[in-house]
Amino acid sequence: MSNSISVNGRDFLLPTIPTVGICLDGTSWEYLAAAADHMPNLQRMIRQGAAGTAHSVVPSFTNPNNMAIATGVPPVMNGICGNYYYDPESGEEVMMNDPSFLTTGTLFAAMAEAGQELGVITVKDKLRRLLGHGMKGICFSGEKADQATREENGIDRVTTELIGRAQPGIYDPELSVYCFEAAVKLQQAHPRNLLYVTTTDFVQHKYKPEAPEAIAFLAALDRHLGELDALGMVIGITADHGMNDKVRKDGSPKVVFAETLLAAAGIGSRVILPITDPYVVHHGSLGSYGTVYLADLDQTDDARMLLEAAPGIELVLSREEAAEAFDLPANRIGDLVVLSDQHTVIGRREDWHNLSVVEEGLRSHGGLHESEVPLIINRPLKPGYALRLASGQARNYDLFDFLLNGLAS
Repeated sequence: MSNSISVNGRDFLLPTIPTVGICLDGTSWEYLAAAADHMPNLQRMIRQGAAGTAHSVVPSFTNPNNMAIATGVPPVMNGICGNYYYDPESGEEVMMNDPSFLTTGTLFAAMAEAGQELGVITVKDKLRRLLGHGMKGICFSGEKADQATREENGIDRVTTELIGRAQPGIYDPELSVYCFEAAVKLQQAHPRNLLYVTTTDFVQHKYKPEAPEAIAFLAALDRHLGELDALGMVIGITADHGMNDKVRKDGSPKVVFAETLLAAAGIGSRVILPITDPYVVHHGSLGSYGTVYLADLDQTDDARMLLEAAPGIELVLSREEAAEAFDLPANRIGDLVVLSDQHTVIGRREDWHNLSVVEEGLRSHGGLHESEVPLIINRPLKPGYALRLASGQARNYDLFDFLLNGLAS
């Protein structure tokens, strides 16, 4: 049998050492730096292995980046360009959580087909069906760990036997820690050739890097990183996006309500905010990336100039420009794509959002300023891969290329 497989035009060696890829949702280098004294295991991995900065998919949201990591390719190839999507043909706005939106297979499914034992653990169940699509193996979410079955998830009795306690709530930071603990116990009880673990960014939405709550959260994750390392696993860590304050000087959310702005100028539009997902307590569906569908394309130039002039708007691109710049599927984005600056978010209309969930402050993501993320490997890299990481040319969806192809012998 071959010792490699080809997935979406990329070749990957089969793992010879148990390997785990980790996506720390919403975690930029600023968080890891602030918590450095409380993450001795991560610091040891950095010293003994390799670390640098990679670029995420834009929009810098959860689904596009996790699925880019899982497929090894950007949204133009895998089809997932947001958490939320507008289908002009049906006129419906829907969550992009169903595997039917995927336009290519995943590395995980291909590895399982090649005879590898796979494990995928997510916090949010919204990702579980996408990440596990077509995959033979174990795939469950922390959110619904108590509902896992062998038929659906490849494992049962997760809470009662594997971990020995019920899962925390979806808005409890402990749920990400729970998933890390699950990864350790899964590897001990049912060893996997390849694991993928992805967390949630509730802590990063609520707390700055230097906040005690953020540091305590990362310290808890670090203890389980040490356990995975002690099992002899190859470990790779990246993130789907970073996080920034999106507030005015008085602490209120700094929002450009794009539909309202356009309507005041007589321009009909539908603004889609791909950050939208079922977990709005995090962010109130406010992020730094939006797409605009215009009622009258003859007003495209006027709409673009109006949006470009709005304080806090950083970039406005046509559908074609955005597809080329960010490797996005042109048929799944609007007539215009809008990105705000580091401390501004894009909204639809004030009455569309529940602003009460962010009235005490807003930290969010989605734009260019949240697109630089860590890439850390606990083993030394081949010279070419080390150079690629040091040069800043790596993408977060290169994670498994580095883990499976890039290790020094």
